[in-house]
Amino acid sequence: MNFSKYIAAIVAAGAALSSVGPAQAADAKPSVVLVHGGFVDGSGWQGVYNILKHDGYEVTIVQNPTSSLTDDVAFTKRVLEKQSGAVVLVGHSYGGAVITESGNAPNVKALVYITAFAPDAGESVQTLISHPVPGAPVPPILPPKDGWLMLDHAKFAAAFAGDLPPKAAQFMADSQVPWNVAALGGAISTPAWKSKPSFYLVVDGDHMIPVEAQRAMAKRANATVMNTKGSHAIYVSNPKAVATLIEEAAKKVATQSS
Repeated sequence: MNFSKYIAAIVAAGAALSSVGPAQAADAKPSVVLVHGGFVDGSGWQGVYNILKHDGYEVTIVQNPTSSLTDDVAFTKRVLEKQSGAVVLVGHSYGGAVITESGNAPNVKALVYITAFAPDAGESVQTLISHPVPGAPVPPILPPKDGWLMLDHAKFAAAFAGDLPPKAAQFMADSQVPWNVAALGGAISTPAWKSKPSFYLVVDGDHMIPVEAQRAMAKRANATVMNTKGSHAIYVSNPKAVATLIEEAAKKVATQSS
């Protein structure tokens, strides 16, 4: 091949790529990172994952060890570092504390709380649940053993997954993951929701986080709120509602970056 023609072909290809690059960047969707809460792992996100992937989003699920807030934030940040472009960071339950701390990463452009804790500076999940509203349901958390917490197996379905078919709720109870007291008590340094747009799915019927507490945290975070009925396992029982809010956040991020 003639060398001069070879160089010309490379230059032409580069020019073609540079001419379409900005348009592609403007149209690019943010990626989505999903963070699970306590007593479960990331597999519960499968329904949400399937919807988002079908709709053209790149999705990554963080498998946190729930050994401490520090560890879980570090795991989440490693995943965030691997993303290209803007990220919508999503947390369920205790995962809300994880995204509140790790969401300060510069590529995180929006936070989505799925019936999740959204602590302020100096707060932890422990402080948020220490003064429940009178009459509110109390999560059936057993006393810690060797620093690890579990839900009462017999009460798991009613407290966590009341709107799932009995066999599915039983599976979640039988496969629950221990949650360390260091994760429960980990305090937030700088809450990302103070500087990032936030979205909150309030779930009426959640017996783990009272709806009044959900609304109060959403209001404090100045979050865009969507309401639905269901259980604490709403991300499993109604993935469409969860994905709808995530995509609303993603569209806002895409609009702001274009």
